[in-house]
Amino acid sequence: MTTAHTYRQPGTVLTDHHFTVPLDHDRPDGERIELYAREIVATGKDPAALPWLLYLEGGPGFGARRFIGRQAWLERALAEYRVLLLDQRGTGRSTPVNRQTLPLRGAPAEQAEYLAHFRADAIVRDAEAIRPALTGGAPWTVLGQSFGGFCATRYLAAAPEGLAAVLITGGLPSLTATAEEVYEAAYPRMERKSLAHYARYPMDVERARHIAAHLAAQPAELPGGYRLTVEGFQSLGILLGTGDGSHQLHYLLEDAFVPTPAGPALSDAFLEDVRGLLSFAGHPLYALIHESIYAQDPAAPTGWAADRVRARHPRFDAAKTLAGDEPLLFTAENVHPWHFAADPALAPLRETAELLAARTGWPALYDPAGLAANEVPVAAAVYHDDLYVDTGHSLETARAIRGLRTWVTDEFEHDGVRAGGPRVLDRLLALVRDDVAR
Repeated sequence: MTTAHTYRQPGTVLTDHHFTVPLDHDRPDGERIELYAREIVATGKDPAALPWLLYLEGGPGFGARRFIGRQAWLERALAEYRVLLLDQRGTGRSTPVNRQTLPLRGAPAEQAEYLAHFRADAIVRDAEAIRPALTGGAPWTVLGQSFGGFCATRYLAAAPEGLAAVLITGGLPSLTATAEEVYEAAYPRMERKSLAHYARYPMDVERARHIAAHLAAQPAELPGGYRLTVEGFQSLGILLGTGDGSHQLHYLLEDAFVPTPAGPALSDAFLEDVRGLLSFAGHPLYALIHESIYAQDPAAPTGWAADRVRARHPRFDAAKTLAGDEPLLFTAENVHPWHFAADPALAPLRETAELLAARTGWPALYDPAGLAANEVPVAAAVYHDDLYVDTGHSLETARAIRGLRTWVTDEFEHDGVRAGGPRVLDRLLALVRDDVAR
Protein backbone atom coordinates (compact mmCIF):
# COMPACT_ATOMS: atom_id res chain seq x y z
CA MET A 1 0.00 0.00 0.00
CA THR A 2 1.14 3.52 -0.76
CA THR A 3 -0.41 6.73 0.52
CA ALA A 4 -0.07 9.62 -1.88
CA HIS A 5 -1.68 12.73 -0.40
CA THR A 6 -3.63 14.01 2.56
CA TYR A 7 -5.75 17.13 2.04
CA ARG A 8 -8.82 18.88 3.41
CA GLN A 9 -12.36 19.73 2.40
CA PRO A 10 -15.05 21.43 4.53
CA GLY A 11 -15.28 19.43 7.73
CA THR A 12 -13.19 16.52 6.48
CA VAL A 13 -9.65 15.25 6.10
CA LEU A 14 -9.06 13.05 3.02
CA THR A 15 -6.22 10.65 2.29
CA ASP A 16 -5.49 8.86 -0.98
CA HIS A 17 -4.51 5.19 -0.84
CA HIS A 18 -3.11 3.04 -3.63
CA PHE A 19 -2.81 -0.75 -3.59
CA THR A 20 -1.79 -3.51 -5.96
CA VAL A 21 -3.74 -6.76 -6.05
CA PRO A 22 -3.71 -9.82 -8.32
CA LEU A 23 -5.86 -9.61 -11.43
CA ASP A 24 -6.79 -13.22 -10.69
CA HIS A 25 -6.71 -13.92 -6.96
CA ASP A 26 -6.36 -17.64 -7.72
CA ARG A 27 -3.01 -16.78 -9.32
CA PRO A 28 -1.39 -14.51 -6.73
CA ASP A 29 1.95 -14.59 -8.52
CA GLY A 30 0.43 -13.47 -11.84
CA GLU A 31 -0.44 -10.07 -13.22
CA ARG A 32 -1.30 -7.34 -10.73
CA ILE A 33 -3.58 -4.34 -11.08
CA GLU A 34 -3.84 -1.10 -9.12
CA LEU A 35 -6.68 -0.12 -6.81
CA TYR A 36 -7.44 3.35 -5.52
CA ALA A 37 -9.42 4.30 -2.42
CA ARG A 38 -10.11 7.59 -0.66
CA GLU A 39 -10.19 7.71 3.14
CA ILE A 40 -12.39 10.36 4.79
CA VAL A 41 -12.30 11.35 8.47
CA ALA A 42 -14.20 14.14 10.18
CA THR A 43 -12.07 17.15 11.07
CA GLY A 44 -10.94 17.00 14.67
CA LYS A 45 -11.34 13.26 15.11
CA ASP A 46 -8.46 10.85 15.75
CA PRO A 47 -8.49 8.35 12.85
CA ALA A 48 -6.77 5.67 14.90
CA ALA A 49 -9.64 5.69 17.40
CA LEU A 50 -12.33 5.10 14.76
CA PRO A 51 -13.60 1.82 13.25
CA TRP A 52 -13.59 1.54 9.47
CA LEU A 53 -16.58 1.66 7.13
CA LEU A 54 -16.00 0.50 3.56
CA TYR A 55 -18.38 1.94 0.95
CA LEU A 56 -19.09 -0.05 -2.21
CA GLU A 57 -20.70 2.00 -4.99
CA GLY A 58 -23.50 0.90 -7.27
CA GLY A 59 -22.93 -0.11 -10.84
CA PRO A 60 -21.18 -2.11 -12.06
CA GLY A 61 -18.73 0.26 -13.63
CA PHE A 62 -18.96 3.39 -11.48
CA GLY A 63 -16.16 4.69 -9.31
CA ALA A 64 -17.03 5.71 -5.76
CA ARG A 65 -18.88 9.01 -5.59
CA ARG A 66 -16.68 12.09 -5.29
CA PHE A 67 -18.15 13.76 -2.23
CA ILE A 68 -17.45 17.33 -1.23
CA GLY A 69 -17.32 17.71 2.51
CA ARG A 70 -19.99 15.78 4.41
CA GLN A 71 -22.59 15.28 1.69
CA ALA A 72 -25.44 12.76 1.84
CA TRP A 73 -24.89 9.77 4.15
CA LEU A 74 -21.31 10.82 4.96
CA GLU A 75 -22.63 13.27 7.55
CA ARG A 76 -23.91 10.35 9.62
CA ALA A 77 -21.08 7.93 8.89
CA LEU A 78 -18.33 10.37 9.86
CA ALA A 79 -19.82 10.77 13.32
CA GLU A 80 -18.37 7.41 14.26
CA TYR A 81 -16.43 5.90 11.35
CA ARG A 82 -13.30 6.27 9.33
CA VAL A 83 -14.78 5.91 5.82
CA LEU A 84 -13.08 4.29 2.83
CA LEU A 85 -14.51 4.99 -0.62
CA LEU A 86 -13.19 2.23 -2.89
CA ASP A 87 -13.03 2.61 -6.65
CA GLN A 88 -13.84 -0.98 -7.57
CA ARG A 89 -11.49 -2.57 -10.09
CA GLY A 90 -11.94 -1.13 -13.57
CA THR A 91 -13.56 2.09 -12.32
CA GLY A 92 -12.39 5.57 -11.39
CA ARG A 93 -8.68 5.47 -10.64
CA SER A 94 -8.52 1.68 -10.20
CA THR A 95 -6.98 0.44 -13.48
CA PRO A 96 -9.86 1.91 -15.51
CA VAL A 97 -11.53 -0.08 -18.26
CA ASN A 98 -12.59 1.71 -21.46
CA ARG A 99 -12.14 1.74 -25.24
CA GLN A 100 -8.76 3.44 -24.78
CA THR A 101 -7.26 1.05 -22.23
CA LEU A 102 -8.68 -2.31 -23.28
CA PRO A 103 -6.60 -2.56 -26.50
CA LEU A 104 -3.58 -2.85 -24.18
CA ARG A 105 -4.94 -6.32 -23.38
CA GLY A 106 -4.79 -7.44 -27.01
CA ALA A 107 -7.57 -8.68 -29.28
CA PRO A 108 -11.25 -8.97 -28.24
CA ALA A 109 -10.73 -12.53 -26.98
CA GLU A 110 -8.01 -11.36 -24.58
CA GLN A 111 -10.14 -8.39 -23.55
CA ALA A 112 -13.11 -10.62 -22.74
CA GLU A 113 -10.91 -12.97 -20.73
CA TYR A 114 -9.57 -10.01 -18.77
CA LEU A 115 -13.08 -8.66 -18.06
CA ALA A 116 -14.19 -12.01 -16.66
CA HIS A 117 -12.27 -10.96 -13.51
CA PHE A 118 -14.38 -7.89 -12.73
CA ARG A 119 -17.46 -9.30 -11.00
CA ALA A 120 -18.45 -9.20 -7.32
CA ASP A 121 -16.32 -12.20 -6.37
CA ALA A 122 -13.12 -10.42 -7.44
CA ILE A 123 -14.19 -7.15 -5.82
CA VAL A 124 -14.70 -8.90 -2.48
CA ARG A 125 -11.29 -10.53 -2.69
CA ASP A 126 -9.81 -7.10 -3.43
CA ALA A 127 -11.43 -5.75 -0.27
CA GLU A 128 -10.07 -8.62 1.79
CA ALA A 129 -6.62 -8.13 0.30
CA ILE A 130 -6.43 -4.47 1.35
CA ARG A 131 -8.26 -4.72 4.69
CA PRO A 132 -5.33 -5.97 6.84
CA ALA A 133 -3.10 -3.09 5.73
CA LEU A 134 -5.75 -0.56 6.74
CA THR A 135 -7.40 -2.04 9.81
CA GLY A 136 -4.54 -4.11 11.22
CA GLY A 137 -6.69 -7.17 10.62
CA ALA A 138 -9.83 -5.94 12.41
CA PRO A 139 -13.13 -6.51 10.61
CA TRP A 140 -14.91 -3.52 9.11
CA THR A 141 -18.47 -2.45 8.42
CA VAL A 142 -19.47 -2.51 4.74
CA LEU A 143 -22.09 -0.24 3.21
CA GLY A 144 -23.20 -1.44 -0.22
CA GLN A 145 -25.43 0.61 -2.51
CA SER A 146 -27.18 -1.23 -5.38
CA PHE A 147 -24.48 -3.36 -7.07
CA GLY A 148 -22.39 -2.59 -4.02
CA GLY A 149 -25.04 -4.53 -2.09
CA PHE A 150 -24.57 -7.46 -4.46
CA CYS A 151 -20.87 -7.34 -3.55
CA ALA A 152 -21.71 -7.13 0.16
CA THR A 153 -23.95 -10.20 -0.16
CA ARG A 154 -21.07 -12.07 -1.75
CA TYR A 155 -18.82 -10.83 1.07
CA LEU A 156 -21.16 -12.30 3.71
CA ALA A 157 -20.75 -15.81 2.32
CA ALA A 158 -17.18 -15.66 1.05
CA ALA A 159 -15.34 -13.83 3.85
CA PRO A 160 -17.57 -13.19 6.88
CA GLU A 161 -14.49 -13.01 9.11
CA GLY A 162 -13.73 -9.63 7.53
CA LEU A 163 -17.07 -8.11 8.49
CA ALA A 164 -18.20 -6.38 11.66
CA ALA A 165 -21.58 -5.56 10.09
CA VAL A 166 -23.16 -5.13 6.66
CA LEU A 167 -25.54 -2.37 5.56
CA ILE A 168 -27.26 -2.70 2.17
CA THR A 169 -29.33 -0.08 0.37
CA GLY A 170 -31.33 -1.11 -2.68
CA GLY A 171 -28.98 -3.98 -3.39
CA LEU A 172 -30.20 -7.37 -2.17
CA PRO A 173 -29.78 -9.63 -5.23
CA SER A 174 -31.57 -12.85 -6.01
CA LEU A 175 -29.34 -15.71 -4.93
CA THR A 176 -30.45 -17.94 -7.79
CA ALA A 177 -32.21 -15.98 -10.58
CA THR A 178 -30.67 -16.07 -14.04
CA ALA A 179 -30.19 -12.90 -16.08
CA GLU A 180 -33.27 -13.86 -18.09
CA GLU A 181 -35.35 -14.22 -14.93
CA VAL A 182 -34.08 -10.87 -13.65
CA TYR A 183 -35.28 -9.14 -16.81
CA GLU A 184 -38.59 -11.00 -16.91
CA ALA A 185 -39.26 -9.43 -13.52
CA ALA A 186 -37.97 -6.03 -14.70
CA TYR A 187 -40.20 -5.33 -17.71
CA PRO A 188 -43.46 -5.18 -15.71
CA ARG A 189 -41.76 -2.73 -13.32
CA MET A 190 -40.65 -0.58 -16.23
CA GLU A 191 -44.22 -0.51 -17.51
CA ARG A 192 -45.56 0.49 -14.09
CA LYS A 193 -42.99 3.27 -13.71
CA SER A 194 -43.74 4.59 -17.22
CA LEU A 195 -47.48 4.70 -16.60
CA ALA A 196 -46.96 6.29 -13.18
CA HIS A 197 -44.92 9.02 -14.88
CA TYR A 198 -47.71 9.69 -17.36
CA ALA A 199 -50.28 9.77 -14.55
CA ARG A 200 -48.20 12.53 -12.94
CA TYR A 201 -47.52 14.34 -16.22
CA PRO A 202 -50.29 13.43 -18.70
CA MET A 203 -49.03 16.01 -21.20
CA ASP A 204 -45.89 13.88 -21.61
CA VAL A 205 -47.82 11.11 -23.37
CA GLU A 206 -48.08 13.14 -26.54
CA ARG A 207 -44.64 14.70 -26.11
CA ALA A 208 -42.94 11.29 -25.89
CA ARG A 209 -44.90 9.97 -28.86
CA HIS A 210 -43.95 13.07 -30.89
CA ILE A 211 -40.24 12.66 -30.12
CA ALA A 212 -40.39 8.93 -30.86
CA ALA A 213 -42.13 9.51 -34.21
CA HIS A 214 -39.51 12.11 -35.12
CA LEU A 215 -36.69 9.69 -34.32
CA ALA A 216 -38.39 6.81 -36.12
CA ALA A 217 -38.38 8.91 -39.27
CA GLN A 218 -34.84 10.21 -38.74
CA PRO A 219 -32.48 9.12 -35.94
CA ALA A 220 -30.50 12.01 -34.51
CA GLU A 221 -26.76 12.32 -34.05
CA LEU A 222 -25.89 13.61 -30.62
CA PRO A 223 -22.79 15.65 -29.80
CA GLY A 224 -19.83 13.28 -29.89
CA GLY A 225 -21.43 10.98 -32.46
CA TYR A 226 -23.98 8.99 -30.42
CA ARG A 227 -26.78 7.84 -32.75
CA LEU A 228 -30.11 8.38 -31.01
CA THR A 229 -32.85 5.98 -32.14
CA VAL A 230 -36.32 5.42 -30.75
CA GLU A 231 -34.95 2.57 -28.60
CA GLY A 232 -32.27 4.87 -27.23
CA PHE A 233 -34.89 7.48 -26.41
CA GLN A 234 -36.96 4.86 -24.58
CA SER A 235 -33.96 4.02 -22.41
CA LEU A 236 -34.26 7.45 -20.79
CA GLY A 237 -36.61 5.58 -18.49
CA ILE A 238 -33.51 4.91 -16.42
CA LEU A 239 -34.37 8.25 -14.78
CA LEU A 240 -37.60 6.82 -13.38
CA GLY A 241 -35.78 4.78 -10.74
CA THR A 242 -34.58 7.81 -8.78
CA GLY A 243 -36.42 10.06 -6.39
CA ASP A 244 -36.64 13.07 -8.69
CA GLY A 245 -36.21 11.22 -11.97
CA SER A 246 -39.80 11.56 -13.16
CA HIS A 247 -39.55 15.32 -12.76
CA GLN A 248 -36.23 15.38 -14.61
CA LEU A 249 -37.73 13.41 -17.47
CA HIS A 250 -40.70 15.79 -17.67
CA TYR A 251 -38.48 18.85 -17.93
CA LEU A 252 -36.38 17.11 -20.57
CA LEU A 253 -39.40 16.28 -22.72
CA GLU A 254 -41.03 19.71 -22.51
CA ASP A 255 -38.06 21.45 -24.15
CA ALA A 256 -37.31 18.90 -26.87
CA PHE A 257 -38.25 20.84 -30.03
CA VAL A 258 -37.34 24.24 -31.48
CA PRO A 259 -38.61 25.87 -34.69
CA THR A 260 -36.15 25.99 -37.62
CA PRO A 261 -36.40 27.06 -41.28
CA ALA A 262 -36.83 23.37 -42.14
CA GLY A 263 -39.54 22.85 -39.53
CA PRO A 264 -39.51 21.64 -35.92
CA ALA A 265 -36.23 19.99 -34.90
CA LEU A 266 -34.84 18.44 -31.75
CA SER A 267 -32.94 21.22 -30.04
CA ASP A 268 -29.21 21.21 -29.44
CA ALA A 269 -29.91 21.64 -25.73
CA PHE A 270 -32.17 18.58 -25.67
CA LEU A 271 -29.67 16.47 -27.58
CA GLU A 272 -26.81 17.54 -25.30
CA ASP A 273 -28.81 16.63 -22.21
CA VAL A 274 -29.73 13.26 -23.70
CA ARG A 275 -26.10 12.57 -24.56
CA GLY A 276 -25.12 13.11 -20.94
CA LEU A 277 -27.78 10.66 -19.78
CA LEU A 278 -27.22 7.90 -22.35
CA SER A 279 -23.53 7.88 -23.19
CA PHE A 280 -21.44 5.13 -21.62
CA ALA A 281 -18.21 7.09 -22.07
CA GLY A 282 -17.86 7.56 -18.32
CA HIS A 283 -18.79 3.99 -17.37
CA PRO A 284 -18.28 1.53 -20.25
CA LEU A 285 -17.68 -1.37 -17.85
CA TYR A 286 -21.36 -1.14 -16.94
CA ALA A 287 -22.40 -2.01 -20.49
CA LEU A 288 -19.73 -4.69 -20.92
CA ILE A 289 -20.38 -6.79 -17.82
CA HIS A 290 -23.87 -5.77 -16.72
CA GLU A 291 -25.54 -9.07 -17.55
CA SER A 292 -22.63 -11.11 -16.22
CA ILE A 293 -23.32 -9.86 -12.69
CA TYR A 294 -26.36 -12.16 -12.81
CA ALA A 295 -24.54 -15.13 -14.41
CA GLN A 296 -24.31 -18.10 -12.06
CA ASP A 297 -24.96 -21.17 -14.20
CA PRO A 298 -21.60 -22.35 -15.57
CA ALA A 299 -23.32 -24.03 -18.51
CA ALA A 300 -25.42 -21.07 -19.65
CA PRO A 301 -24.33 -17.83 -21.34
CA THR A 302 -26.26 -14.64 -20.61
CA GLY A 303 -26.78 -14.26 -24.36
CA TRP A 304 -28.12 -10.68 -24.34
CA ALA A 305 -30.88 -11.66 -21.93
CA ALA A 306 -32.53 -8.21 -21.77
CA ASP A 307 -32.83 -8.11 -25.54
CA ARG A 308 -34.38 -11.58 -25.73
CA VAL A 309 -36.85 -10.83 -22.96
CA ARG A 310 -37.85 -7.50 -24.54
CA ALA A 311 -39.03 -9.36 -27.62
CA ARG A 312 -41.57 -11.14 -25.41
CA HIS A 313 -43.06 -7.82 -24.24
CA PRO A 314 -44.61 -6.26 -27.35
CA ARG A 315 -45.93 -3.22 -25.48
CA PHE A 316 -42.32 -1.95 -25.53
CA ASP A 317 -42.23 -2.15 -29.35
CA ALA A 318 -42.17 1.52 -30.37
CA ALA A 319 -43.30 0.84 -33.94
CA LYS A 320 -46.43 -0.92 -32.72
CA THR A 321 -47.06 1.83 -30.18
CA LEU A 322 -46.77 4.58 -32.79
CA ALA A 323 -49.10 2.70 -35.12
CA GLY A 324 -51.77 2.86 -32.43
CA ASP A 325 -52.64 5.32 -29.69
CA GLU A 326 -50.96 3.76 -26.62
CA PRO A 327 -48.39 5.70 -24.56
CA LEU A 328 -44.76 4.98 -25.36
CA LEU A 329 -43.20 2.84 -22.64
CA PHE A 330 -39.74 3.63 -21.33
CA THR A 331 -37.06 1.07 -20.48
CA ALA A 332 -34.34 1.33 -17.86
CA GLU A 333 -30.88 -0.15 -17.30
CA ASN A 334 -31.08 -2.84 -19.96
CA VAL A 335 -28.05 -3.30 -22.22
CA HIS A 336 -28.69 -4.32 -25.83
CA PRO A 337 -26.45 -5.14 -28.80
CA TRP A 338 -27.51 -1.88 -30.46
CA HIS A 339 -25.80 0.09 -27.69
CA PHE A 340 -22.49 -1.05 -29.16
CA ALA A 341 -23.44 0.39 -32.55
CA ALA A 342 -25.01 3.63 -31.30
CA ASP A 343 -22.41 4.73 -28.74
CA PRO A 344 -18.91 5.71 -29.94
CA ALA A 345 -17.57 4.88 -26.47
CA LEU A 346 -18.72 1.27 -26.94
CA ALA A 347 -18.43 0.70 -30.70
CA PRO A 348 -14.77 -0.50 -30.63
CA LEU A 349 -15.75 -3.02 -27.94
CA ARG A 350 -18.64 -4.68 -29.80
CA GLU A 351 -16.81 -7.95 -30.44
CA THR A 352 -15.59 -8.09 -26.84
CA ALA A 353 -19.19 -7.65 -25.65
CA GLU A 354 -20.38 -10.43 -27.94
CA LEU A 355 -17.76 -12.78 -26.51
CA LEU A 356 -18.81 -11.95 -22.95
CA ALA A 357 -22.48 -12.51 -23.84
CA ALA A 358 -21.57 -15.94 -25.25
CA ARG A 359 -19.25 -16.88 -22.40
CA THR A 360 -19.92 -19.93 -20.24
CA GLY A 361 -18.18 -21.15 -17.12
CA TRP A 362 -19.28 -18.32 -14.85
CA PRO A 363 -18.94 -19.48 -11.22
CA ALA A 364 -21.78 -19.11 -8.72
CA LEU A 365 -21.61 -15.83 -6.82
CA TYR A 366 -23.60 -16.65 -3.70
CA ASP A 367 -23.63 -19.53 -1.25
CA PRO A 368 -27.21 -20.07 0.00
CA ALA A 369 -26.11 -22.62 2.60
CA GLY A 370 -23.44 -20.31 3.98
CA LEU A 371 -25.83 -17.36 4.05
CA ALA A 372 -28.43 -19.47 5.87
CA ALA A 373 -25.86 -19.86 8.65
CA ASN A 374 -24.79 -16.20 8.66
CA GLU A 375 -23.65 -14.70 11.97
CA VAL A 376 -22.75 -11.18 10.80
CA PRO A 377 -25.25 -8.44 11.73
CA VAL A 378 -26.95 -7.31 8.50
CA ALA A 379 -29.58 -4.69 7.72
CA ALA A 380 -31.00 -3.83 4.32
CA ALA A 381 -33.17 -1.01 3.00
CA VAL A 382 -35.56 -2.50 0.44
CA TYR A 383 -37.49 0.01 -1.65
CA HIS A 384 -41.12 -0.89 -2.16
CA ASP A 385 -41.14 -0.76 -5.99
CA ASP A 386 -37.47 -0.44 -6.87
CA LEU A 387 -37.04 -0.03 -10.64
CA TYR A 388 -33.54 -1.49 -10.74
CA VAL A 389 -33.59 -4.35 -8.20
CA ASP A 390 -36.71 -6.48 -7.95
CA THR A 391 -38.37 -6.09 -4.55
CA GLY A 392 -39.68 -9.66 -4.60
CA HIS A 393 -36.20 -11.02 -5.26
CA SER A 394 -34.76 -8.85 -2.48
CA LEU A 395 -37.29 -10.01 0.10
CA GLU A 396 -36.77 -13.64 -0.86
CA THR A 397 -33.04 -13.15 -0.29
CA ALA A 398 -33.68 -11.36 3.00
CA ARG A 399 -35.53 -14.43 4.23
CA ALA A 400 -32.66 -16.67 3.11
CA ILE A 401 -29.91 -14.82 5.01
CA ARG A 402 -29.91 -15.70 8.69
CA GLY A 403 -30.43 -12.69 10.94
CA LEU A 404 -30.88 -10.15 8.15
CA ARG A 405 -33.22 -7.33 9.16
CA THR A 406 -35.06 -5.31 6.53
CA TRP A 407 -36.49 -1.84 6.35
CA VAL A 408 -39.07 -1.90 3.55
CA THR A 409 -40.07 1.61 2.56
CA ASP A 410 -41.80 3.55 -0.21
CA GLU A 411 -40.44 6.83 1.12
CA PHE A 412 -37.47 6.61 -1.24
CA GLU A 413 -36.60 5.26 -4.65
CA HIS A 414 -33.43 3.33 -5.50
CA ASP A 415 -31.17 6.29 -4.65
CA GLY A 416 -32.50 6.53 -1.10
CA VAL A 417 -29.06 6.43 0.51
CA ARG A 418 -28.24 9.60 -1.41
CA ALA A 419 -31.62 11.32 -1.21
CA GLY A 420 -32.28 10.29 2.39
CA GLY A 421 -28.67 10.58 3.39
CA PRO A 422 -28.06 10.44 7.14
CA ARG A 423 -31.58 9.24 7.94
CA VAL A 424 -31.30 6.07 5.83
CA LEU A 425 -27.92 5.17 7.26
CA ASP A 426 -29.07 5.91 10.79
CA ARG A 427 -32.05 3.56 10.36
CA LEU A 428 -29.85 0.70 9.16
CA LEU A 429 -27.31 1.20 11.93
CA ALA A 430 -30.13 1.07 14.49
CA LEU A 431 -31.33 -2.22 13.00
CA VAL A 432 -27.95 -3.95 13.18
CA ARG A 433 -27.38 -2.68 16.70
CA ASP A 434 -30.78 -3.88 17.84
CA ASP A 435 -29.82 -7.25 16.40
CA VAL A 436 -26.53 -7.31 18.34
CA ALA A 437 -28.30 -6.27 21.53
CA ARG A 438 -30.87 -9.05 21.32
